[in-house]
Amino acid sequence: MKNLKMKSAGSAKDLSQAELAELCGVSRQTINAIEKGDYNPTIKLCLQIYKVLDKTLDELFWEDL
Repeated sequence: MKNLKMKSAGSAKDLSQAELAELCGVSRQTINAIEKGDYNPTIKLCLQIYKVLDKTLDELFWEDL
């Protein structure tokens, strides 16, 4: 499932995928894969992403059913 919440949060902070990736210590391709729903990030990476984007884990990764 696509992670549009993460993509939206990055855009709201004016961060490109490459900038977010650099701040999180991963490649742009990793961020792209997470946003497309092709890759499930590790807990460690989830923690890095939510800190950079100033969101909670639930705000970024919880799926509304």
